[in-house]
Amino acid sequence: MNYARLISVRPLLAASALLLAVLGGCAIPEEVPPPAQLLPKEKMVSLLVQLHLLEARIEASRLSPDSARALFQSQKKALLRKNDVLEKDSLLQRSYRYYAINNKAMDEIYKEVVDSLERRKTQLEGGKPAEPAHPW
Repeated sequence: MNYARLISVRPLLAASALLLAVLGGCAIPEEVPPPAQLLPKEKMVSLLVQLHLLEARIEASRLSPDSARALFQSQKKALLRKNDVLEKDSLLQRSYRYYAINNKAMDEIYKEVVDSLERRKTQLEGGKPAEPAHPW
């Protein structure tokens, strides 16, 4: 057996396999069909804004981690119930997962979430325009 030839072929095979793996990972994913029940984008935006505000209030309360987690879970249940989203059927989770796979949709949703939170911040500051993030 010619070991020199085998040794020179193995790196080439390894490099080819690595190249195929990388190129295969770069393939455009198939369009994922939406689940049977999906929260509309507007409702997703509203829920995410409310959940982020809830999380911020609880973090600001300086509770112990266990107490904060328990309070967040109970308040989250109440918030979902108020918005007619049943936690049992995990509609929020399924919708979030679908939008997360569809990057463009999630980017649009979070752009609206951030815009809404910034508007609220401006209102709380008495209508003052937001300070620039980078003063330079």
